[in-house]
Amino acid sequence: MMSDRLIGALWMVVTTLCFSITLTVVRYIGTDMPATQAAFIRYLSGAVMLAPFWLPVMRRLLLDNKNQTAKELSVKRKSLGFFILRGSLHSVAVILWFYATIHIPIAEVTAIGYSIPLYVTIGAALFFGEHLKPYHLFALAIGFIGAIIIIRPGFQEVSLGQLAQLLASPIFAASYLMAKRLSFKESSMVIVGMLSLFVSMAQLPMALIVWTTPDLFDVISLALVAILATTGHYAMTQSFRLTPMTISQPVTYLQLVWATIMGIYLFGDRFDIFVILGGALITLSATVIAYLDTRVSQDTA
Repeated sequence: MMSDRLIGALWMVVTTLCFSITLTVVRYIGTDMPATQAAFIRYLSGAVMLAPFWLPVMRRLLLDNKNQTAKELSVKRKSLGFFILRGSLHSVAVILWFYATIHIPIAEVTAIGYSIPLYVTIGAALFFGEHLKPYHLFALAIGFIGAIIIIRPGFQEVSLGQLAQLLASPIFAASYLMAKRLSFKESSMVIVGMLSLFVSMAQLPMALIVWTTPDLFDVISLALVAILATTGHYAMTQSFRLTPMTISQPVTYLQLVWATIMGIYLFGDRFDIFVILGGALITLSATVIAYLDTRVSQDTA
């Protein structure tokens, strides 16, 4: 019988495959559809798929206000406002991510995206009062160097796609930090479902401005993206539940391997050793943080 740690590692392998295929599908259909419209259809599909989870929450927040005290109503309004704020913020990051995925190699999108855990570490210190230790700063510096190696400013022209992904990463990190706060009160599926709902609502006006009639194939493909992304997030949650991040974090580097292979063979992307090296450094920095944080928590337990 396999150990929980091995099962957790396998869940993370599933995560990397789901996210890599998601990138590939978005890149494939991206030349025929505006990024904002593609992002809207993807999240609308996710919202429909997860309706059984977010509908009861919306009913609780918007209805059944009879016999509620002023304090209880205030808490409900704050929760709803927090969901709306996260959805609005996340929608901006998603549009930037879609734009980057369409315009730069998917391996590069993946490598730059590895910086998100580093921003989460900084945000946790700023907004949750988590203490930044010297090794945090050292690991963050390694991650920053990794990002510089990927972008190589001064040695090549920095593209709009690279800038879009660089900007999307800290915004995604902010969204994940908000999800951490919500996780104290709601289940993972409710949080993902409410995110899909409010991202769809936030993107609707922008999608209508650039709307073009999509092919049935494109709609089906984006629905597949929604299924893959949701499955990837579920698999990632399962991995975190079963195994320490010191084991699961290095496995995420497989996503860069899959993305590189798919980019070369499906889209003719060139193999860029600097993207591989930079992604490895960013992954190393996140792994160092996870490993040392685990050691510290064990020593103080």
